[in-house]
Amino acid sequence: MTTTDSAPAANDPARLAGASGEELDDIFRRSPPGPIPAGRSKGTAILFAGSAFTRPLAALARIFWWKGKVFSPSTGDLRNLVTPFGVPLIRAKVYQDESWFSKGPAIILDYSKTSFVARLIRDEIREASPGVYLGQVYWGRKRIAHFMLEFNR
Repeated sequence: MTTTDSAPAANDPARLAGASGEELDDIFRRSPPGPIPAGRSKGTAILFAGSAFTRPLAALARIFWWKGKVFSPSTGDLRNLVTPFGVPLIRAKVYQDESWFSKGPAIILDYSKTSFVARLIRDEIREASPGVYLGQVYWGRKRIAHFMLEFNR
């Protein structure tokens, strides 16, 4: 994918985190699911994508609430790193299935049978570039936010 100064480079997490919702949606549509990740990731919440609030909210989320996810391929699940201490809680099953957002497969993070507090949440991720996954968050069937996961490769 080619980029200009006004379009985010999918392989540049800093620019991806500041992209507009339309740009994030386009990157998600064009990205393959990639391999199911393994290990610890750094998470970035992308709320109100492209607005003046996006980066401050991402910083607050990382400090106080969500730091990322730890994927365990051997058990087919993950745990979110939550609280200011990054405690591994809030489990999800991980598998590949059809995306609700766009045609084709995505990696699904399904909380419906593993978490009481997040049972209405479904995340979808696709690999925007090596080690960088772009995610969509659904509450029921309503898409409510984006997020990014970065893995050290």
